[in-house]
Amino acid sequence: MSLPQPTRSPPVARRDETCADEYAWLRDSRWQRVLRDPGVLDPEIRTHLEAENAYAAAFFEPLQPLIATLKGEMRARLKEDDVSVPVPDGPFNYAQRYQAGAQHPLYVRYDAAGAEQVLLDAQAAASGHGFFRIGRVRQSRDHRRLAFSVDTSGGERYALHVRDLASGLAIGTSADDVHGFGDLVWATDGSLFYTRLDEHQRPRWVYRRFPGSSRPDQSVYEEGDPAFYLSISASDSGRFLVIEASDHAMTTEVRLLDLARPDDPSRLIAARDPGVSYSVADHGETLFVLTNADGAEDFKIATAALSSPDRAGWRDLVAHRAGVYLRQMTVFARHLVRYEREDALPRLVVRELVSGQEHAIAFDEEAYELGLVDDMPFAGSTLRFTYASPATSQRIFDYDMATRVRLLRKEQEVPSGHDPSRYVVRRLSAPTPDGEQVPITILHRRDQALDGTSPLLLYGYGAYGLTVPTGFNSNRLSLVDRGVVFAHAHIRGGMDRGVRWYRAGKLEHKTNTFGDFVAVAEFLAAQRLIDRRRIAIQGGSAGGMLIGAVLNRRPDLFAAALAEVPFVDVLNTMLDDSLPLTPPEWSEWGDPIRDPRARARLAGYSPYDNVRAQPYPPILAMAGVSDPRVTYWEPAKWVAKLRALKTDANPVVLKMNMGAGHGGASGRFDRLDEVAYGYAFVLAALDKV
Repeated sequence: MSLPQPTRSPPVARRDETCADEYAWLRDSRWQRVLRDPGVLDPEIRTHLEAENAYAAAFFEPLQPLIATLKGEMRARLKEDDVSVPVPDGPFNYAQRYQAGAQHPLYVRYDAAGAEQVLLDAQAAASGHGFFRIGRVRQSRDHRRLAFSVDTSGGERYALHVRDLASGLAIGTSADDVHGFGDLVWATDGSLFYTRLDEHQRPRWVYRRFPGSSRPDQSVYEEGDPAFYLSISASDSGRFLVIEASDHAMTTEVRLLDLARPDDPSRLIAARDPGVSYSVADHGETLFVLTNADGAEDFKIATAALSSPDRAGWRDLVAHRAGVYLRQMTVFARHLVRYEREDALPRLVVRELVSGQEHAIAFDEEAYELGLVDDMPFAGSTLRFTYASPATSQRIFDYDMATRVRLLRKEQEVPSGHDPSRYVVRRLSAPTPDGEQVPITILHRRDQALDGTSPLLLYGYGAYGLTVPTGFNSNRLSLVDRGVVFAHAHIRGGMDRGVRWYRAGKLEHKTNTFGDFVAVAEFLAAQRLIDRRRIAIQGGSAGGMLIGAVLNRRPDLFAAALAEVPFVDVLNTMLDDSLPLTPPEWSEWGDPIRDPRARARLAGYSPYDNVRAQPYPPILAMAGVSDPRVTYWEPAKWVAKLRALKTDANPVVLKMNMGAGHGGASGRFDRLDEVAYGYAFVLAALDKV
């Protein structure tokens, strides 16, 4: 079975010939209200998007049996009555627990006797909401109160709630416009710190709330530069509130506020210096500083006196090594742990603070992913980390840094069964025309001969310096078990091979990202590892921009494209400084308002602006109407323009979630619907149904 032939014509978007951008009318002038309440969307725009969804429904009708099968497979791999490994905090162990059939978890704690107390029932709280997502959940230091943030539109403006854990009752009213991805930090006196968004959806203020008091929320810090984002966290020791301002140009500025003295002003560590990034962790009267200062492009770790923390006093502890990217550090009472990455592979290194002795934690597989679990007790010697590979389901370990004994605390259970030995994970490198080597992680069935006959799904991202994990994804097995080879291209624009790899895929070097992706596809085909005629591609958000760009450049190379919340209207977005992400991202893409060269660059590769009269492969775009990061009109305009200009009969389908945002549906089972549609499209296009 191949892709179904549409039984109805796709909607034709009105072309406004009075405007240079003929589809600009698809942007609602009240878009900020739409993010809060998708129900207020302009009626003409709503009618068009509903027509797109009707076309998508008709297109997918013949694939519904496959979609149902895929969703059933993916749900059968989820352990429905699952529980996280409890995290110790004082007299309790805190965890999340799912009940069978529930879309959302219970937040619970266990006392010393193992008795469970439900702190927050997210499934019950979600009742009556079409969209419901918990941002952060934090217990107070005295364990008497719970703070949590909730988004009920998908627009990522969260409401902050505080609950008394003895009575279960709310304390005070909610605070609105809270940054849901920002942390919630309790002070010793029971006050609570959080970050608040401005009218442009940027985290601009740090506020302090006084639960149980009539005292109004207090502004603690305000960021004046729209290119910078604010974030807060508790330091590893729990002693300080860490206030960090950062931008995409790798510039940061950190302040510390003593949580035992929350009325005191915060203390600046080092003033922002363009291109200098740093983060800090306290240890007694010493600060550890992870930084790229003084030419340490891939970062180093220095120490400084807490009493005089400015850059003049920083002294190297772990030297810079080119090509070894120091991504993260965690400080304990007796140990320093660093997470580093080299040639797209991660590594954990433990350093004993007194002796300075170091050791790395060893792993066997050819490609894998690691993660550090936060909030483990500072005074202890237990490091908790996660391990997974494309073939190996996630495992959570407690590692005694003193004895070097590793204890498996949990292995991700796949109820329908999973045998890692049935799969092969490989690491290859593809050469590029300018002499680079692009790492590739490949997953396929062990009984599958890579002899040039297998179809391929090629995934890529390549932006913001993000390193997309190459860990276990049980959903992906529905493709691989049907004979589709999965490949992850670690292209420039991410940090997979260090900061140099990131810088070589941004600003004036952005087109390297697209060239790398094409080079990977060409390499796999030239090596006869896959069938050149059956290459499907996938990317989301900035990875969706990648998909749009390579489709304009090499539509002949690909059999199908899955673009999820695709950032495709790059030039117009970067020209509009009222949009949430625009000023902060000028340092990533360029500022076309003030820099003619940046404008020319963006105009040269922006997917929407470069759609032209040529054949395109089948395309499925998936998006959300309340998305604040990639606004709904970007994929809507892109799809309209593709249909108007392309010279073939291949389908271009837009599936718009009318009640969700960037992350798609909020429930764990509802999300599987969206994955199943995307996979059904890919499988049909690759003739693997």
